[in-house]
Amino acid sequence: MAQVHAKDMTKGNEARLILSFTLPLLAGNLLQQLYNLADTVIVGKGLGDNALAAVGATGSVTFLFSTLCLGLATGAGVIISQFFGAGSMQRMRSAIWNSAIVTLFFGVLISLLGIVLSEPVQRILLDTPEELLPMSVSYMRIACGGTAAVAAYNWINAVMRALGDSKTPLLFLGVASVLNIGLDLLFVMVLHTGVAGAALATVLSQLLSAVSCIIYAFARMPELRLSREDRKIERGMMGLCIRTGLPIAAQSSMISVSMVALQRVTNGFGETVMTAYTASMRVEQFIQQPFASLGAALATFSGQNIGAAKPERARQGLRAGLKMSTILAVCMAVLFWCFGDAVIRGIISGEESVGLGYFALRVTSLFYIFLGFIYVARGFLNGAGDTAYAMMNGIAEVVCRVGGAVVMTEMFGIGCRAIWYTTGLTWLVTGLIGLLRYHGGAWENKAIGTKCRKEHYDTEHPQTA
Repeated sequence: MAQVHAKDMTKGNEARLILSFTLPLLAGNLLQQLYNLADTVIVGKGLGDNALAAVGATGSVTFLFSTLCLGLATGAGVIISQFFGAGSMQRMRSAIWNSAIVTLFFGVLISLLGIVLSEPVQRILLDTPEELLPMSVSYMRIACGGTAAVAAYNWINAVMRALGDSKTPLLFLGVASVLNIGLDLLFVMVLHTGVAGAALATVLSQLLSAVSCIIYAFARMPELRLSREDRKIERGMMGLCIRTGLPIAAQSSMISVSMVALQRVTNGFGETVMTAYTASMRVEQFIQQPFASLGAALATFSGQNIGAAKPERARQGLRAGLKMSTILAVCMAVLFWCFGDAVIRGIISGEESVGLGYFALRVTSLFYIFLGFIYVARGFLNGAGDTAYAMMNGIAEVVCRVGGAVVMTEMFGIGCRAIWYTTGLTWLVTGLIGLLRYHGGAWENKAIGTKCRKEHYDTEHPQTA
């Protein structure tokens, strides 16, 4: 097979580069969502609405555990992309090696915590209905136990994205997606292992994707061939990876906590609302993928260009990203107002749940423009090294999602529909905060700070300079 090479994004047409980088990311993210959709459809149609509600009750918590690792991987990608853009190849390789150690450690730790805490989290934190508790705990233990596999895939994905390659991980993810659907059908429909089988199918598929992609990438990509000198534990570099990744991980964790709080509110309305919420969330996970892919592309683009001292080119990339996200948001909103009912009926069957699910899609689709703003601004600022914004973003989501749900349900008595009004309000506020942060210009100082940190690291660790 031919070698895989890194891609320099500091030259060429900005919009074309971002779009060409985004499309493979989007295909990969959509394939990842097939994991969740396969679980949803097979569990919902094969095991019934109660089983689907039990699986849905775990979603916010498993997302919390996996995003801790995703944040660290994203932080590593920021460092690697800036070193690559600056042409600091030896420091880049040191960041790759030390970020792998950090990610592996936290992945294993979080996997163990997920297994141990599954029942108390479901029983105490989420107040999952007693009749759904055994299924929810079983699914969560297996899904969270596989967090280390998720961490490994997110890490190699972040490394390759930082080097401008968004296509290679897609190849392995495609195989894993097909495998996941096949294992889902085998475990649930043939072997009758229930929701535990659906969780096991997803974990095994994720593990295969991570291991195969890592082996292939290190064998075929010259930039990833690490010498003995590169494979040294550098506490300074590990600290830089952690300091850069933790704010992003904290942001993701706070978003997950807000989702847990909203899930608890949802659980209080009973199984019909839980089923509608689970179905609408599965659909919206797909909807968010184009925005997430665009944001990831912007992170790499801005990271490389900031590293290369080209801030105006980075700005041009942001403007192109905002135009793309706005066009996409309008198209998807029209689609769901016209065909949202058919989409929901493809997942669940109960008429009352279907009606609520369709209502959910119509409400939240009105705010897709602001959802796009969130991802584009976040990706740009993360790539520029302004990871402190990630904390602001997380706090805003917690305040809006938790506060909005409480105010609308308790004070105004809106009822279960407040769940989806709260989601739209959260996207509106958080999206505007992201744009205000960009226009405030703090990221420019953060970019200078990144260069200073590299100079400081060179002074403290001359063997990696």
